[in-house]
Amino acid sequence: MMSNSKVVLITGAGSGFGRLISETLAGRGYTVFSGIREVEGRNAEAAAALRGHASGLIHPVELDVTSDASVDAAVAAVLAKAGRIDVVVNNAGVSTFGLCEGFTPAQLQALFEVNVIGPQRLNRAALPSMRAQGAGLLIQISSGLGRVIMPIMGVYSASKFAVEALAEAYRYELAPVGVDSVIVEPGAFPTGIMSRTMYAEDPRDAGYGANAGLAEGVGQAMGGMLGGDNPPNPQDVADAVLTLIETPTGQRPLRTVVDTITGDGPRAINGLTDQIQASMLGAIGMGGLLGPQGAAS
Repeated sequence: MMSNSKVVLITGAGSGFGRLISETLAGRGYTVFSGIREVEGRNAEAAAALRGHASGLIHPVELDVTSDASVDAAVAAVLAKAGRIDVVVNNAGVSTFGLCEGFTPAQLQALFEVNVIGPQRLNRAALPSMRAQGAGLLIQISSGLGRVIMPIMGVYSASKFAVEALAEAYRYELAPVGVDSVIVEPGAFPTGIMSRTMYAEDPRDAGYGANAGLAEGVGQAMGGMLGGDNPPNPQDVADAVLTLIETPTGQRPLRTVVDTITGDGPRAINGLTDQIQASMLGAIGMGGLLGPQGAAS
């Protein structure tokens, strides 16, 4: 048995938000299991860096969210070593870039395998132990593009809309058993995610007239958002996760927007859908499942 601190399992922890979240939580005293693919292979260096964190509380674990066997083995390893899982952070994800028509069905299957089915795999593996202990927290790292649509990134948005629906349904279903489900919606951050971007395999730009160059225009706009002397700081997302973990069960907002540039749009949509959900669930006698819905900044 390890320390009595909360035990956190994070996916996609080799870089970007996942690595920052791992380091931030370990610095706060949490026992962190950082899920990484190919821990002993191509990601061995990233795993070693996390293992060498000054806190001594980060434990890299082999975890591929596209594999039932890998997810089950990772959860079993954490439970064997730590005895419990208090928090799951579903962070692993793939972005896309290109006109929707250019993505093949096989590409969409691969995208949803990571962004939607992956979190479902991990939730199903971790929830039995959480329900048994009567406490737990599922954190879904989504995106502002899980609430608003940007052309050229529509396929990515489709996956994030889907996982947001799943996470919100878990919110209502798990409330009576002491497990919270919450969503973090980052804006654009310089995390290196473009190196893990899926591009349209069958670009059909030529048939789109003036929009044939849309991808270039969107890319330039995003570059401008992330450029300048004071770009958005990815640490803000890690800090938001820490705040959610340290907020008492039942008091956590469903959605937390982390976006100083374009966050007003998702916040406005969240506020409206909160009202609609409250009305709908109240009408069927389930209003008590709502809890705090407000999307924090």
